[in-house]
Amino acid sequence: MGRLTRRAFALAAFSTVSAFTTGAAANTLRPPGHGSGGHGGGGGGGDARAAREMRGMWLATVANRDWPSRAGLTAAQQRAELIGWLDLAVRKRLNTVIFQVRPTADALWSSPYEPWSQVLTGVQGRSPGWDPLGTAVKEAHARGLELHAWFNPYRVATHADPSRLVASHPARKHPNWVVRYGGKLYYNPGLPEVRAFVQNAMLDAVKKYPVDAVHFDDYFYPYPVAGQTFDDDAAYDRHGSAFSSRAAWRRDNIDKLVRETAARIKAVRPGTQFGVSPFGVWRNASTDSRGSDTSALQSYDAVHADTRKWVRQGWIDYIVPQLYWHIGMTAADYAKLVPWWAQVARGSRTRLYVGEALYRAGDPAQSAAWQKPAELSRHLALAKKHPEVRGHVFFAAKDVRTDRNGAMARVIADHYGQPAKPPR
Repeated sequence: MGRLTRRAFALAAFSTVSAFTTGAAANTLRPPGHGSGGHGGGGGGGDARAAREMRGMWLATVANRDWPSRAGLTAAQQRAELIGWLDLAVRKRLNTVIFQVRPTADALWSSPYEPWSQVLTGVQGRSPGWDPLGTAVKEAHARGLELHAWFNPYRVATHADPSRLVASHPARKHPNWVVRYGGKLYYNPGLPEVRAFVQNAMLDAVKKYPVDAVHFDDYFYPYPVAGQTFDDDAAYDRHGSAFSSRAAWRRDNIDKLVRETAARIKAVRPGTQFGVSPFGVWRNASTDSRGSDTSALQSYDAVHADTRKWVRQGWIDYIVPQLYWHIGMTAADYAKLVPWWAQVARGSRTRLYVGEALYRAGDPAQSAAWQKPAELSRHLALAKKHPEVRGHVFFAAKDVRTDRNGAMARVIADHYGQPAKPPR
């Protein structure tokens, strides 16, 4: 969501893990794509469940993935493009747009904490002359859409040169907050002052705008890069002594981020939801008996995100695991992961939606399953057998529009016969 090389896009701006063997599963959100798809029968508007279901799309801004189409457009051109994406969502009978408003420790609104994003003007810190987030919220609501504000908590830059950041950037004012890793810059999640700062920066948008949700993607600690070490030694020495291992300390850091963010959202704007779109595998059953029948990268171990706990503890309002794999995929089978996540969500207060890899559909670089227009529709039909699944979100907007092999058209024809409102 991305929503981001996730999605196996091979875009340098996207950092995604895309190898499907044990310890190297693929797909991260937002940069290059979120991925997962499906087919099935069962027209959308017929049953009572369809009257309230999530039908969303991620609108990615990092590296100008979806919007704006390029940096440096006029304010009028940017606004027209943004409105066009909202109108597209309505035409496709979607009801939610998950809009990336803080792609790299920057902002798509006038923030006192962080600079204007360079995806707008091409120059970080330069005002675009209008209010993208405010406009998105107003125009989405005018069309009956929910607008979920999508934030990446810790990514600072998709390059590793702090001097390329605007001089006023917090990462330059506080170089001790920053870790170079994998050719990118990240805020260090192990520093309490960093955790407080990123929450303040994100909550500023919630205070100013009636967004329907705060949305995190799958980037917490960065995905592992072979031969490199995320250097948080000093923070661990200072703050990690009470923990059995560095991994346990890191997971606690991310737990605190999620739990504190949830509480602060409710304090600032009680009706605003909090959702997370994590990598689709929590842990493999071969590692943990509670895990899924998969042999893929494990978000619990790789990025220190204990997503199962967040659901079971009720810390988040919804979860959208990125199930970007086809039915029958050996290492991570969509048909096995949907029931696993359904079981995790069962009895919790957390709603389960499924992240779908529309970006893979019709891509000649993908496997044969993704060349079939019915694959994604099959996903929705399979998920409908599990009442815990309350809807789907598609990565990403550009793929909804392009619809290379007609997979989205098939989903709409088979499942979205009538409009639907999102669950509440």
